[in-house]
Amino acid sequence: MRVLMFGWEFPPQSSGGLGTACFGLTKGLHGKADVTFVLPHMCDHDHGFLRLISAADLSHINLKAIRSPLTPYITSEGYSKTMLKYGKGSGGSLYGMNLAEEVYRFSERAKFIAMNEDFDVIHAHDWLTFPAGIKAKKATNKPLVVHVHATEFDRTGGNCNQYVYNIEREGMHEADAIIAVSNFTKGKIIEHYGVPPEKVHVVHNAVDFSHKEFHQPKIPSMDKIVLFLGRITLQKGPDYFLYAAQKVLEKDPDVTFVIAGSGDMEPFIIEKAAELGIADKVLFAGFLTGSDVDRAYQMADLYVMPSVSEPFGITPLESMRNGTPVLISKQSGVSEVIKHCLKVDFWDINEMTNKILSVLRHSELSECLQENSQREVKRFSWKESARKCIDVYNKVLEV
Repeated sequence: MRVLMFGWEFPPQSSGGLGTACFGLTKGLHGKADVTFVLPHMCDHDHGFLRLISAADLSHINLKAIRSPLTPYITSEGYSKTMLKYGKGSGGSLYGMNLAEEVYRFSERAKFIAMNEDFDVIHAHDWLTFPAGIKAKKATNKPLVVHVHATEFDRTGGNCNQYVYNIEREGMHEADAIIAVSNFTKGKIIEHYGVPPEKVHVVHNAVDFSHKEFHQPKIPSMDKIVLFLGRITLQKGPDYFLYAAQKVLEKDPDVTFVIAGSGDMEPFIIEKAAELGIADKVLFAGFLTGSDVDRAYQMADLYVMPSVSEPFGITPLESMRNGTPVLISKQSGVSEVIKHCLKVDFWDINEMTNKILSVLRHSELSECLQENSQREVKRFSWKESARKCIDVYNKVLEV
């Protein structure tokens, strides 16, 4: 089986869960399928289990080199800031002058790539690559599978960008099959995009266990550590994390809340922490990568994912892998598949507060969650996710 995959990011150039998921899935496919993964930017990393192609350098088919600083998570406002940072004065060049042109040019290059590659099926990850997948399909008449890691309804809380929604809808309707990362996401696809249920196949994410084992000492402090790790955006609920933090600190001042990540809400969250009078108890760690992510989990006494709308959520699995108990929102795909954790509605600040305090105050509860979750997380395998993707490939190839 030969798969031509289109994605917008791949480790080590990764800004979130999408890159992590693409890495894990392609690694899981190794030995079952030969994957050629196409990125919009330059890529000189050799992972050994797939072939990476940069749409920015296709000199072998007489297309000029380009560079892209974009990520799948940049909003229109964020894109404007990116333009200012990476404009002509920076010495770099962009695909185009706006995101629409960026997506269009990537899709045009995808068409040429597809015409010069040998493959059986096309697999496109998230909305920025859906036009690329469609053009590759039309150029080669090969079946297209689109992989929905998040919808515009998740990212914006329902205030959708019509341009993005239209791309998502077109991709889903042009595809021969759709992979959703959870039943939670499948429901949104059916409800908001007019897709028949039988076209959508659920393939839950997993977690990679190839990381190096080490034990990170706790921060030398009397404080307990509660961690938020993710993009600081509306979708991830960092404001609800802060509101719960304020209530926890009213009952137990010996707690430090760590926010690791970056995003468009970061200035608001910093100001809100000051406004709530808890700035001295909230540590902003910035965007973490590599082993620093594992260190953050291992330093924490509890990881909290208060997402407003989370298609899946790999971070709780990463936390469980590192032996740290988790509290997650019920509005998440991962809540469908893990049992040994605490769950709460993202908006229920009082319940979130009570459950945070319960873990911090009762060592028996913390130890029980830690022991059972470490055992549970071991059953999540990217090889199993890959097997389910292979099943989807076979179905579209049989038609």
